[in-house]
Amino acid sequence: MNILSPSILAADCARLGEQIDLVQQAGAEYLHIDIMDGMFVPSISFGMCVVSSLRKYTDIIFDVHLMVEEPTRYAADFARCGADIITVHLEACSNVEETLEWIHSLGRKAGLSIKPATPIRCVEKYLDQIDMLLVMTVEPGFGGQRYLPASTARIREARRMIEEKGLNVDIEVDGGITKKNVATVLEAGANVIVAGSAIFSGDISQNVRDMMEILNGGGKKAEP
Repeated sequence: MNILSPSILAADCARLGEQIDLVQQAGAEYLHIDIMDGMFVPSISFGMCVVSSLRKYTDIIFDVHLMVEEPTRYAADFARCGADIITVHLEACSNVEETLEWIHSLGRKAGLSIKPATPIRCVEKYLDQIDMLLVMTVEPGFGGQRYLPASTARIREARRMIEEKGLNVDIEVDGGITKKNVATVLEAGANVIVAGSAIFSGDISQNVRDMMEILNGGGKKAEP
């Protein structure tokens, strides 16, 4: 099943509740929430108070992406605040297995993310411990970047490894995803699509509907 996860990093924070209503009513099933600590990535974004406040406002699935050093420091806090999926970076964990086990012990789904320069094979030994693999398709930390074309082959490699192991692991992509290239990542094997600027710039509701149409197989074909 293909899932749209609009990233609120691109939303208007002054109208956040209103804009979340729009994406949910238009059919989005997840809400992607980027947490940045200014260490693993240069930027600082949302914290626990934002997630907690939003959880009181909506029942949409919170897809929380921790771009922080040693995410075990915060996993329990975000679980309490309402995260449904907690994704951590391979590069940010001193002990990946323990981190994933900790997330599952909190009753949450565990995701593992890798930067564009990290070889896909580095996640192979963790695939049976995760619910979702997040393949970053731009350098993490900033919104509005262009999709890195080399990501397509990386997504295919990840999907092949998952299928060879007979696992049920989602592949999420995050960075530079637009209506023009989303079919490309879907055909490569991704099924959870993060989109920020492509959703929150212009007519939010129509952007979600257009993207959902492509995800459901009724939209544009993949770019060559």
